[in-house]
Amino acid sequence: MPAKDRNIHLKTMHDGQRFIAAKRGRRSAIRCGRRWGKTTMFEKWAADWSLQGKSVGFFAPTYRLLLPIYRGLERTLTPVIDIATKDEMSILLKTGGKIDFWTLTDENAGRSKAYHEVLIDEASLVPGLQDIFEQSIEPTLLDHYGNATMAGTPKGVDEDSFFYQACVNLPQKWREFHAPTSSNPTLNAAAVAKLEAENHPLVYAQEYKAEFVSWAGQSLISLDKMTIDGKGVGLPQHVAYVFAVIDTAMKDGAEHDGTAVVWCARNQYGTGAPLTILDWEIVQINSDMLETWMPHVFNRLGYWRDACKAQYPNPQTFIEDKGAGIALLQHGERVGWPVMPIDSVFTAAGKDARAVMASSHVWRGDVKIHALALEKTVSYKGVTKNHLVSQVCGYVLGDKAASKRADDLFDSFSYACISALGTGE
Repeated sequence: MPAKDRNIHLKTMHDGQRFIAAKRGRRSAIRCGRRWGKTTMFEKWAADWSLQGKSVGFFAPTYRLLLPIYRGLERTLTPVIDIATKDEMSILLKTGGKIDFWTLTDENAGRSKAYHEVLIDEASLVPGLQDIFEQSIEPTLLDHYGNATMAGTPKGVDEDSFFYQACVNLPQKWREFHAPTSSNPTLNAAAVAKLEAENHPLVYAQEYKAEFVSWAGQSLISLDKMTIDGKGVGLPQHVAYVFAVIDTAMKDGAEHDGTAVVWCARNQYGTGAPLTILDWEIVQINSDMLETWMPHVFNRLGYWRDACKAQYPNPQTFIEDKGAGIALLQHGERVGWPVMPIDSVFTAAGKDARAVMASSHVWRGDVKIHALALEKTVSYKGVTKNHLVSQVCGYVLGDKAASKRADDLFDSFSYACISALGTGE
């Protein structure tokens, strides 16, 4: 058996990361594009500082985002770890250094601790960050006159966002660094060059150029991109598989809550677009009646499987693991239904983030709508129209009135796009 490697292998930083490491101040904000490497850089810094005997506070929006960072640093620092406690999310080294991991869902994150360095990852995703920072995090730096660095990808022009304020309006307090995706030399240059053509211009500006973009009145998804000369596409043939996506009402009787389903075909080998929206439906139905409605979903799925000559014979139905969807998934597991929860990575992202993810596929022309789905109109809440097109093409990012608008079909559509085709990175 080979001897266990007792060396510590720290990640190598690229030139842009090294520049920021050398120039950052006591309060620094890094505005960076996706895949630039902010989290990798933060992991490298935390490892370096803890090996020097420093105490580090590592903050992120959610446990789901924080856990892989904890695990990665635990693996990296194994030879010098004294105590590592996953329950407490803390790593104590033999050097005397320490890394504590905190989720920013806790407004008291970091209280009573003392740190030399604080790192805040995905800072643009945290509502109320200013209060958390000023009341809980910043006091942890007093003992050692410590530094705080936060990083994130811009998310619109939002005067209420602490990250936006730090980058744009508070230069006397925060030193800002701008790092677009293209400044990461480790990425494939050809792939990076294609990003501009493959994304909506505003998505490209925000997600990859790391610019603060105003989304006021902007709809990301255009019907023209999903049709051919304004018409729905024909039925795809010899597709890999068909599937359904269901977004259920959060609670019975809610004014704007409905249960929506879209049926889709994923094409990798046959004729047709990579993803075709075949059909859709939206209903208002009490949660205790959903179990009797599901066989209709499965029957329709079987019809589309045969019509599209799907190669995979056992189509799945994906359900959001919230509200009435939880009960549906539990019942389906008991009785053997072909149902699965939508990936928690997607459900946790939020509607606007999912719209951005889905829009890249639509913009490239990878998502088309079947003629039946395009021409279909139904009466829902007293209004007869194509509710799928209305919700999907009418969805506006950053809309303060979004909670008053029906968007169940939009949710099902966006889940279908990113479940079948990925997040767009």
